[in-house]
Amino acid sequence: MTPAPAPAPAPREASGDGERRPDHGPRTNNFRDGGRRPRGGRGRGGNSRPGRASRDIRRILRRPGGPSSGAPQKRVEDYSPAAPTENIVRVIPLGGVEEVGRNMFVVETNGDIFVFDAGFQFTSEDESPGVDYILPNTRYLEENQDRVRAVFITHGHLDHIGGIPFLMARFGNPPIYTQNLSAVMIMKRQEEYPDMPKPNIVVVEAGSTHTIGHTKVHFFPVTHSIPDSMGISVETPYGNVIVTGDLKVEHIDNVPVPEEEKKWSALGAQNNLLFIADSTSSEIDGFSVPEQKVRDTLEDIIKTVKGRLIIGTFASQFDRMVNIIRIAEKYNKKIVMEGRSIKTNLEIAQKVGLLTLDKGTVIPAQEMGDYPPDKIVILATGAQGEEFAALMRIATKQHKSITFNDRDTVVLSSSVIPGNELSVQKLKDNLLRSGVNLLHYRSSDVHSGGHARSAELVWINKKVNAKFFMPAYGYYSMTASHAKAVEQGGRAKDTIVIADNGMVIDIVDGERLDIHKQKVPSSPLIVDGFSIGDMQEVVIRDRQMLAKDGMFVVIATVNLKTGKLRKSPDIISRGFVYLRESQDMLNQARLLIKKTVEDSTQGMNPIDLDYVKNTLSDTLAGFLFTRTNKAPMVIPVLIGV
Repeated sequence: MTPAPAPAPAPREASGDGERRPDHGPRTNNFRDGGRRPRGGRGRGGNSRPGRASRDIRRILRRPGGPSSGAPQKRVEDYSPAAPTENIVRVIPLGGVEEVGRNMFVVETNGDIFVFDAGFQFTSEDESPGVDYILPNTRYLEENQDRVRAVFITHGHLDHIGGIPFLMARFGNPPIYTQNLSAVMIMKRQEEYPDMPKPNIVVVEAGSTHTIGHTKVHFFPVTHSIPDSMGISVETPYGNVIVTGDLKVEHIDNVPVPEEEKKWSALGAQNNLLFIADSTSSEIDGFSVPEQKVRDTLEDIIKTVKGRLIIGTFASQFDRMVNIIRIAEKYNKKIVMEGRSIKTNLEIAQKVGLLTLDKGTVIPAQEMGDYPPDKIVILATGAQGEEFAALMRIATKQHKSITFNDRDTVVLSSSVIPGNELSVQKLKDNLLRSGVNLLHYRSSDVHSGGHARSAELVWINKKVNAKFFMPAYGYYSMTASHAKAVEQGGRAKDTIVIADNGMVIDIVDGERLDIHKQKVPSSPLIVDGFSIGDMQEVVIRDRQMLAKDGMFVVIATVNLKTGKLRKSPDIISRGFVYLRESQDMLNQARLLIKKTVEDSTQGMNPIDLDYVKNTLSDTLAGFLFTRTNKAPMVIPVLIGV
């Protein structure tokens, strides 16, 4: 996969009524009378321009929630603020404060720019059909790449490292500072993109301090669902800027363990200017379920289960995967790995020393019949109901080696990611149709999220005791809930910044916040096949239209001397109506096509096929909408002979 070296061109400006012109070819006015209508052309009345009906119908039928809905986003000249002066510490979130994913933050101080994370966001086929990934916009970094000193990766999840192959070369491929596991995961993923520049990775240890450019940077450990997660403290002349990445607090009965108390108290003893923290689970009250409780629950299940045990979990839950394997070995059970990402991450865990397997612990699925069912534990991908992942293929009887039966127990050791509710429900339905015993996080303590809940976040905020606070890593509702929780916990409201992507936040003299009125470019970049570039709203809208109402293609041959059709037009329809059951409508459409073309060309010399296409598209769009209440994409193809 080779991305384009530069962003794709920006979408064409919208016309005055807020809609793009239908793509029926260029609009021409090259008539000999200086642009006036030729006699007999353009229909009667003369006060509507071609494409009006199509635009009106598409406006009526446009679905909410797509790229074209919501507040209008007019393209304006990119804002590029001057470099901050010595008395200013600048923070710019480029992604990750209005969504879960595509995390990227910028901190500027001492003439240095530091970038925190470079993740991507998965997209849905409804909102962005055909798009592979959504990335943060790096145009600001591209314009200032001479000052970018480093990229810090807080941990190895894809919403923090997924954008690295696509983005790093765009702003100079600066060195990446991260811990060992994250470094290995970055390089493993890089193998999928051999044509991309190799990242320059500097492996650091939690607790170490480095001078990068003109600035001291301290790395400290945080608790998350993947090992080698870390936060970063950037030293500025006015205090530290602390960024946590994703985190939670390890606790016993809602009391943080001594290691957490020691770590956060040490950070809080310093002069801290700004605290940027995870908000993903801020809408949930109290403390998160301790991971130790999940380990105990899973051990009890593995120990006592009577048939085969199938555990579906996130492949990135390294600690949980390692613990499941160790527990299975403890009770002399065999492990079957199902899913490419599970196998890849097991290989990585062994490579970095997280796991040493006993010989014969992991067996292929084909050998399961050699052992009693209660000695088999299957680790499988697909707990989010992904169509082609292992769990769904087994549940729908499409797996070549594994079939469920009523003695099997399936544990979904994961929560439901927002947006995956329907696919997870389908998975659960299919599993229960197979007769299995199903356990999930709502019925048993088989999962603990990797993100701190509101009480943990308030506790951390008080410990760090920074002058200013910016909630991050989540949708706006999450960052707003985080802000409200810490405000109720005693923090002054005027010290909290709820940011948007692209917002330029200056801390002046370490005393006051100055938020710029304009934002740097923050519209998403997309990976679409082999290209990387700005979100092309015209393209996405057309894909949505095709998915919703299909297309209606007309192919007609026009005599350029007489303006008459040479034969009955051909009609091709995809995703609109079933042609065999719509013959009456198609016959009327053919008559309408013939009449429209011949009326439009009457008295026209020379015949302007572009104008005729637009008129025909208008007329057909209105006719089809009247007959079907649908607005397919009408594509006239006129051949002049």
